[in-house]
Parts: sequence; structure tokens; C-alpha cells
Amino acid sequence: MKPLVDRWALVTGASRGIGQQVAQALAAEGCRLILHSRTVEATAALASRLREQGATVHTVAAELSDSAAVLRLADEVSALCGTLDILYNNAAVMTPYHPDYLTVVPADYELSFRVNTIAPILLCNHFLPQMLAQGWGRIVNVTSGIKDQPELMAYAASKAALDKFVYDTAPKLVGTGVTMNLLDPGWLRTDLGGPNAPGAVESVLPGALVPVLATDGASGRWVSAQDFASL
Repeated sequence: MKPLVDRWALVTGASRGIGQQVAQALAAEGCRLILHSRTVEATAALASRLREQGATVHTVAAELSDSAAVLRLADEVSALCGTLDILYNNAAVMTPYHPDYLTVVPADYELSFRVNTIAPILLCNHFLPQMLAQGWGRIVNVTSGIKDQPELMAYAASKAALDKFVYDTAPKLVGTGVTMNLLDPGWLRTDLGGPNAPGAVESVLPGALVPVLATDGASGRWVSAQDFASL
């Protein structure tokens, strides 16, 4: 039997791009899925397709820039599945490219940190106690290898803050059966990555499942999906 059969998984930002790829891969592994997007209509087609393939699928909606909405989302997910097994924090926003990189736009930083940092941390902190109590859980926070581009600093800084959260939380999870790791998908042709990115979105697999399927109990790892793209 596949090791993830009947595990409950929440994938944020599941309506397209990387989130959709991850959701499809988790369904193929036998997971029961909760698909998040800003609206339930956005994931309706994916949910229908996965159900036709035999998967159990629920859809939920929340605006992740609203912390109160994130907390309501967490409660809704818990009500649907009881104890969540896999949290895949994929959703993110990319604020505008600023050619004048010395210009600071506070609203860009606020939005980036709300969606890319605070929302995933809130979800981690909600579901971690349940995972620890059952002695098994997988948390994957999607990060970015972006660097040397101060024109996108709001996005880059928010991802760096999420990385710091993972690295500092990791030692607390040693020996618990619960892991928390980072997944760098690479620069891919998605709505966020843009049409000029070198990689197809499909190349995020199978690497995106590596931190979910890993059995060594290690946390705080940076997994590059593109390291596995040719396998």
C-alpha cells in the first residue's frame, strides 16, 4: 500500500500552477484532499476531475491576506477532517517589479508578509499540535531561490522570513514523527513565475513530493524540486 493512502492533505493555492500539480500528485498517492483557493469556484474543475479519478476532495476558500480569514479556514479544515496529516503551504503573491529598487512601497511589503509569511505560519501553528499528538505529520512550506533582485525585495524578504520560521522550528520537531521542510520549486512558467521562466510547471514533480514521502524524520531541509526533475 502507498504510504499516504487516506492521509488528509490541505494544499493552499490549489487552483492552478504548482498547487494544482501538488494536489494531483497527492491524489495519485491516495490522499484525501482539501483544496484551497480564494474562491471555491476556482478549484471546482480540479475537484471534479480528481473525484472522477476516485479521490475524496473538499474545497475551501479564504483570502490569505486576512489573518482572521486564515484562522477561520484552519477551523473549517479541522472540522472537515479532524486531524490534518499534510499541510502544503503553496499559496503566495508576487508584488510588482520596481525598477527603482530604492523605492520602498510599504503596501507591497505588508501584502507580501501577510500572504507569504503570516498566513502559512498561522496554519502551521494551528495544525502542528494535532500532528504532534498523533505522532505523524508533514508540513511543506514553498519557498523561493530568488536572490540578487532588490526590485522584488518585498517578495524575497517575505520568503526569507518564512525560511527562518522553518529553520528555527525544526529542532523542536526532532523525534516527533512530524516534519517541516522547505520546497523550492525553481523558476517555473506559472502566473507568479511569468511566461519567460525556463521551467515547465510540470517539472515541480516528483521533487515536490520528496519532503512528504521522506521517512528519515528530518526537518529544516531545503528541497530543490529541480534536483529531481530529470528522474
